[in-house]
Amino acid sequence: MSKSIVETLDADEQVQKRAQWEAFEFALLGDGDVEVTNGSHEDADDHTYTVHVEGGIPSDCECPAWEYQPGACKHMVAVAIREPVLEAATENQPVRADGGVTLAKFATKDNDKDACWCNDSDFPCFRCYLEGRRDLPGEGE
Repeated sequence: MSKSIVETLDADEQVQKRAQWEAFEFALLGDGDVEVTNGSHEDADDHTYTVHVEGGIPSDCECPAWEYQPGACKHMVAVAIREPVLEAATENQPVRADGGVTLAKFATKDNDKDACWCNDSDFPCFRCYLEGRRDLPGEGE
């Protein structure tokens, strides 16, 4: 049995949970690069980093955590667990003039909880939790 991408990245459990929970935004830059912005921070522009994807696996990140801590950072895991983003980065999809692409199958529509990528996970994404579409595991039971 082969390892999943997240297992290959060797990220600890806290990093994996933060990658699911925090409000990340993605833009494809081309050549396997994905700009990852953490919208959970008040000043998101100070929390924007580039993750490089090679061979279908995030290989490195510009953030301080990737440079100074063992294992993958939350930005790399965030790209890895969002299949449409990883797929688009791997396939080098065409980019818009502003450097990003619109990933319609990844977008969350208004209150349509069935449209979100996090439905395939036990853990809700930040937007679904914030907008009351999904609860944290054990919450609301």
